[in-house]
Amino acid sequence: MKKKVLLRIGLFAFIAIFVFAQFGLAADYEMAIAHYSITDPVEQGMQASLLYFKNMVEARTDGNLEVTIYGDGVLGTPEEYTREAIRGRTVQSAILYAGSFSSFYDKYQLMTSPFLFTDYRTAWNFFESDYFADFMDEARKETGLRYLGIYDDGGGLVAFTNSRRLIQTPDDMEGLLIRTEENPAHIAMIEALGAQAVPLSWGDVVTALASGVAEGQFNAPSVNNYAQFWEVTEYTSWIPFVYNTAVWTVSDEWFKDLPVEYQEVILNTAQEAMVVARGVDTQRSQLYWVEDSEKYEDSYMPTPEVQEEWAEILRPAFYEWITEDFGIDPDLVDEFWEAVEQVSRDVDEDIFNRLGRE
Repeated sequence: MKKKVLLRIGLFAFIAIFVFAQFGLAADYEMAIAHYSITDPVEQGMQASLLYFKNMVEARTDGNLEVTIYGDGVLGTPEEYTREAIRGRTVQSAILYAGSFSSFYDKYQLMTSPFLFTDYRTAWNFFESDYFADFMDEARKETGLRYLGIYDDGGGLVAFTNSRRLIQTPDDMEGLLIRTEENPAHIAMIEALGAQAVPLSWGDVVTALASGVAEGQFNAPSVNNYAQFWEVTEYTSWIPFVYNTAVWTVSDEWFKDLPVEYQEVILNTAQEAMVVARGVDTQRSQLYWVEDSEKYEDSYMPTPEVQEEWAEILRPAFYEWITEDFGIDPDLVDEFWEAVEQVSRDVDEDIFNRLGRE
């Protein structure tokens, strides 16, 4: 009996030592990242990049900074979990799409400008420019959210799908019922084209298209594939008038409390993670555009000349909306657009100087 008691005491002592040892091995810092998108890393560059980020940050800090990823909006709406991220307690990092981030930093609506980017290379170079870093640092000062990176939301450049007719020119938009995000910039642009905007949350889109409440919508081809829009619409047109983005942020207060070496790990690894995301998202968009075009009754990709026809209508309409209705300083709009155009010129010149030699 005495031996059994001693054995039991010894077992409890061993368990207690083991449990306390586990507590002793707990990470010194925790970083909870919330996002709204799907959690399949094969289909979604955001999730793939976050898995890379988690693995590398934990390795580079020897497990002292633990990263946990919460996708699919399990922590609430983007606005809800971003407010938590500002506090930096239960959530330290938030990813939210352009319209949501604009509710925290209204100048970000400039990123919704029509035909702001017509190619990926210009967009990515702009996101990494000094001008954009300064622009987003102003957001940090206003919101308490530090910018870590910009995602091409679903692949960035959008394509229409609709059930009425093949969209080629702006005239083809007349009278169409087009679902938009609940983003006033999108609504203004669709209505400038003579269509009627139908603002709906993502969860209602397929039902609205199937029932006729909406006749069309626009998203990147990879998103259109995920939703299988060919089942409820008949035509698709890759009119890249909007470059959808998502903003990856971290609580500035929480970030500043980290050791400097951990701050560097987060910043450097986030930049590496963006490369992972871009590779996945652009690959899926290009692949699905080719594959899915066969599933619609007809498809269309415009020439640069046709895109210019769209821009001639949308750019002035957006300029009027963002300066007069939304209240952004016209000088800032001009400055922002010029900064993008300068990056585009620099990119073209760089490519030719390096690869176009005789």
